[in-house]
Amino acid sequence: MRLHRHTTILASVLALALAAGGAHARQDIDKVNGSISVPAGEVRGNLETVNGSVRIGDNAQAGAAETVNGSVHVGNDGSARSLETVNGSIRLGERVRIERGVETVNGSIFADRGSRVGGNLVNVNGALGLVQTEVAGNVETVNGDVTIGVRSHVRGHLRVHKPSANWMPVRVRPRAQRIVIGPGAVVDGDLLFEREVQLYVHDTARVGTITGATAIPFSTPTAPARQPD
Repeated sequence: MRLHRHTTILASVLALALAAGGAHARQDIDKVNGSISVPAGEVRGNLETVNGSVRIGDNAQAGAAETVNGSVHVGNDGSARSLETVNGSIRLGERVRIERGVETVNGSIFADRGSRVGGNLVNVNGALGLVQTEVAGNVETVNGDVTIGVRSHVRGHLRVHKPSANWMPVRVRPRAQRIVIGPGAVVDGDLLFEREVQLYVHDTARVGTITGATAIPFSTPTAPARQPD
């Protein structure tokens, strides 16, 4: 009976210690001014700042990562619940896992080989680029070029919105946007274009119904040069 009692106490102490350690590892970081960095291999909770960038190192984990004025970067094999900024770019290294969506207003988005986004990939102003990346939701922009690169897979639709009050601020673009669906790339949903674009679709790519543009086929490793507007 005494041994059983001691074993129970020891188990309770260990459980409390583990819980405390987990809480520390998953601590949130909230700032107004200043960048946030999660070192390689470490674990944090939600990351929020107003003026500053957010960087999640290689093999590091975080919850939702958000900033207003600053970029967001996730290193190789890193992961986060979601990524969001207003004025800044978002870049994913190789084999990154984002549980939900990736969104910026004024900034580019790029995802490298082996990465996966569990929600939508959205911006207003700035290029969108994928290389061997899976997006479980939609890819949407207003005023950016889009490259669904080699062997990438978008399970939702690809949409270029017409500028409106709902997408302000939107800079006036002097030329048609360039949309490239690369070798072996797949877009399960429709391609919807509400403004003028130059659409290039590789011979080995698969896409849904195209509305608002005429596809220009190509068979080379990279798309042809932009046509004069």
